[in-house]
Amino acid sequence: MLNDKQLVWRCRRGIRELDVLFDRFLKSVYPTLTNAEQANFQRLLEVQDPVIMDWLLGRYAAQDPGLETIVEKLKVLSGL
Repeated sequence: MLNDKQLVWRCRRGIRELDVLFDRFLKSVYPTLTNAEQANFQRLLEVQDPVIMDWLLGRYAAQDPGLETIVEKLKVLSGL
């Protein structure tokens, strides 16, 4: 598991929209997640930005149920 500073750093992305979304998620949703969900979010941070954007925009779904759960939470937060 990443510590708080590492997590904030990992949420900084190459796509501004993801920066904003991940920052909001980290502040408002992440603290309410279970340990397993937090681990899934940290795994999501390993995925390339274009793939995450495709998942968020519904171009295709993550094949991993844990990642898909986090993507759905991100969609709700972003209004997608």
